[in-house]
Amino acid sequence: MSQYRQSPFANLTPVVKNLLIINIIFAIADVVLRNQFDMQGNLGIYYFDSPHFRLWQIITYMFMHAPLLSQPAHLLFNMFALFMFGPILEYSLGSKKFFNLYMICGIGAIVLQMIMQAIEIQHLTGGITLPHPITDSTFRQYGSEEIVQKLKDIYGVPVVGASGAIFGVLVAFATLYPNMELLIFFIPIPIKAKYVISAYVLFEIYSSIHQSQSDDVAHLAHVGGALFGFALIKIWGTRRKDTFY
Repeated sequence: MSQYRQSPFANLTPVVKNLLIINIIFAIADVVLRNQFDMQGNLGIYYFDSPHFRLWQIITYMFMHAPLLSQPAHLLFNMFALFMFGPILEYSLGSKKFFNLYMICGIGAIVLQMIMQAIEIQHLTGGITLPHPITDSTFRQYGSEEIVQKLKDIYGVPVVGASGAIFGVLVAFATLYPNMELLIFFIPIPIKAKYVISAYVLFEIYSSIHQSQSDDVAHLAHVGGALFGFALIKIWGTRRKDTFY
């Protein structure tokens, strides 16, 4: 009977399938090329005033994730969410609009992240940029070791991941299908999408406000993706489809 069992990948829509493939290729390449080419450093995105910032990073950062061998959950969670929610949303929007939503949410996510970084830098230094060339002594003129470390993190640590785009997909899905019931791990009863995803977004807002020193997650990028996902569905005036596969 197994020969008649449908593959779980049989109903993947074109854009979702290609996004999954691209993200997985990037993750494998990061492992294979780690001694020849720093994909994290070149394709992840830095604060716009950082000497490491390059314009292409606005796109490429969405396809990079935390190192696969040491932190596989980052890639796996994002791809699982895309696999679960992406096909229904692509069917509802059409492939072109779904692709646009994914990319716009990813770009919008990092824009909000950079705006908040700029506000933090302004608070620490009095401006949103630092004198160039930026060296270790550039950071140290602004005060305590804690301030120096914050500035180093903003200027020297890249942001990677599809999470901003994925949050846009999740919120767009919940906007179109608010009453669709979802089964969540460790919760024995189904919960409507509007409650699950709203709670998740609120958790990200809370985490961004109460972010600890050891928390290296770009929570505001997640919130930015969510905001753009909601806004795009409303601007486009998209209607839900009650039949999908």
